[in-house]
Amino acid sequence: MSETKHHLQRSLGLIDATSIVAGSMIGSGIFIVTSAMARDVGSAAWLLVIWLITGLLTMSAALSYGELAGMMPNAGGQFVYIQRAYGRLVSFLYGWTVFTVIQTGTIAAVAVAFANYSAVFFPVLENKVFEVGETYAFTNKQVLAMASILLLTYINTKGVKTGKGIQVFFTAAKLIALFALIILGLYVGFQTDTLSNNFANMWEASKTVLNPDGTVTVTKLAGLALVGVAGATMINSLFSSDAWNNVTFIAGEIKDPKKNIPRSLFLGTLIVTIIYILANIAYLALLPMQGTPEGTTVLENGIMFASNDRVGAAAANVILGNIGVFVMAGLIMVSTFGCNTGLVLSGGRLFYAMAKDDLFFKRAMDLNKNDVPAKALWFQCFWACVLCISGRFGDLLTYATFASLLFYILTIYGIFILRKREPDVERPYKAFGYPFIPALYILLTIAICVILLIYDTFNTGLGLCIVALGVPVYYLFMNKKQ
Repeated sequence: MSETKHHLQRSLGLIDATSIVAGSMIGSGIFIVTSAMARDVGSAAWLLVIWLITGLLTMSAALSYGELAGMMPNAGGQFVYIQRAYGRLVSFLYGWTVFTVIQTGTIAAVAVAFANYSAVFFPVLENKVFEVGETYAFTNKQVLAMASILLLTYINTKGVKTGKGIQVFFTAAKLIALFALIILGLYVGFQTDTLSNNFANMWEASKTVLNPDGTVTVTKLAGLALVGVAGATMINSLFSSDAWNNVTFIAGEIKDPKKNIPRSLFLGTLIVTIIYILANIAYLALLPMQGTPEGTTVLENGIMFASNDRVGAAAANVILGNIGVFVMAGLIMVSTFGCNTGLVLSGGRLFYAMAKDDLFFKRAMDLNKNDVPAKALWFQCFWACVLCISGRFGDLLTYATFASLLFYILTIYGIFILRKREPDVERPYKAFGYPFIPALYILLTIAICVILLIYDTFNTGLGLCIVALGVPVYYLFMNKKQ
């Protein structure tokens, strides 16, 4: 059937949109990245400050996006905003990066995280299907990861109402479970002196490095060195807080989008920011900040050297004993599956918008009988599965996080451009604290990007290369259209 007979249905309300924001943000990161951050800064106070700054940056960006969402309540979200402010080439580069790495890479990474924790209950998933030399092995975990992506894609082709039902259920389940973990963690932790010990010298920062020979090197941090390391390690918390913008991709299916998208962006990011800060306080109440890699218990390992960086599992072990490993594995399975539900649902709408603008495969703009861009969803599914097979999606995500920050900066600067160029356009919602809050976000994020360029030149450089590769692809694509 032709698209003239089918159109996107506005069937998502405020609760649905908020669940997509929160659900897409909470994956496996909050249960893992705190260990690496603790090794980098070695200070309980600075750890919480970094998470707080991350939350404030995310919320300020979300509030700024609300103005753009109110102006352009159309499917495609950020892609549409960038195109209106900067033109087709820059919007294509954004869409290109989202398709090649940001969205599909995140879907692949979250799916593999789901499979990794499923292996706690089903060890057979660890078995190898085949291997190539000593550097590559394809396991049953990758099979399960791909199967979960296929399943969620199929569910989402059945209509937005089906997809939203799954999304709301899993978001509610993991929010309840997370709050339960936090409350129990604080209750158990406050009966010990762990939290007070962690805050005894709370502003004394240091970087701890585990050397290849098993020894540990500790370097005191202060001044610019502390700022640099804190800015570099913030990439961990920023990645854990990413994907909040996915709700803008499905603007064409949200009721009263001029009001509900800004509200959902604020509510979703606020909820997740509170949860993340409370979760880290719970970790600090249960586990000592310092630790040793040779430790035989979770308390001896501490936050810094939690087994495989699974600080969430270590915290659950303190609360519930050995069964805590299984409880945390189950929680992360729910969290990651729910996270991917939102990512799969929203990502296809961006590629649908690109196709309508002749910047993606034409068939991606087709709507099926359920009024969803099924072909766009399957294109996304295919590439995410390829990344699962390749085993390189983790590296790609690292490269692309820097590029993702650049596009956030460009999008928010677009508010300034459009205010000047289109002063009379209706703006149902105006960016909170304009021009100061958006400008502060831009300046702080630029500072973080500069720090990343200095401290992680290789990965950030590759991130820029992925974006730059889109330039010749764009002109090749456009030449074929002519």
